[in-house]
Amino acid sequence: MARVIGDVILDLQNISLSFGGVKALTNISFDVREGEIRAIIGPNGAGKSSMLNVINGVYHPQQGRIVFRGQERRRMNPHEAAAQGIARTFQNIALFKGMTVLDNIMTGRNLLMRRNFLWNALYWGPSRREEIAHRRRVEEIIDFLEIQNIRKTPVGRLPYGLQKRVELARALAAEPSLLLLDEPMAGMNVEEKQDMCRFILDVNEQLGTTIVLIEHDMGVVMDISDRVVVLDYGRKIGDGSPDEVRNDPVVIEAYLGGAAH
Repeated sequence: MARVIGDVILDLQNISLSFGGVKALTNISFDVREGEIRAIIGPNGAGKSSMLNVINGVYHPQQGRIVFRGQERRRMNPHEAAAQGIARTFQNIALFKGMTVLDNIMTGRNLLMRRNFLWNALYWGPSRREEIAHRRRVEEIIDFLEIQNIRKTPVGRLPYGLQKRVELARALAAEPSLLLLDEPMAGMNVEEKQDMCRFILDVNEQLGTTIVLIEHDMGVVMDISDRVVVLDYGRKIGDGSPDEVRNDPVVIEAYLGGAAH
């Protein structure tokens, strides 16, 4: 699939979020275009994960509007967000450690399964055909992310970098149109980061998935992102192309420093 950046699919307008008296996000606006890789950067405590939690319905902002695919969202929960095509990975891996790689990825298909519990209990006819179809799609994702040799391995036995790749696979199993990645390369060595970068680009270019990612590695962000929004203490201080952000004096002062060049 050729890579094309299209119209705005997610528009966040004047988002403010507080917990008690603590302001996590203050009057933040930015948008995401179809087919792009949109990075959110900023120091620890800047509000990055809070923003992802707003996008996928974990948090409900006290102020502001969220427009997804032309429709304003009202107090959507994560299940509803997932049903609309928004998938998410987490800073701290949230996999079933005792289950195999294959079974973990299959859990990502749950929303797409049509047959009810009784059909699945009987496990014949349409239910069996559906199971086979879902398993075939999961095997395609396993091939895509090059984890064939660990498909039957319990996730808890895998090194950290591979667990992060399995979590990406599970998110892809839901066939999202918008994929939220919360520090997908945290804790990885150089080789693991290079692999994850390649897979993120492949997901974007070959599957046509729009990606919003939080990442601390500035080299990675500047290499793979189309646009970058910069947060600091819950406020937006920069927004633009990697070059524009890299050379923004306010961003350099607040965050990038020597890493900007």
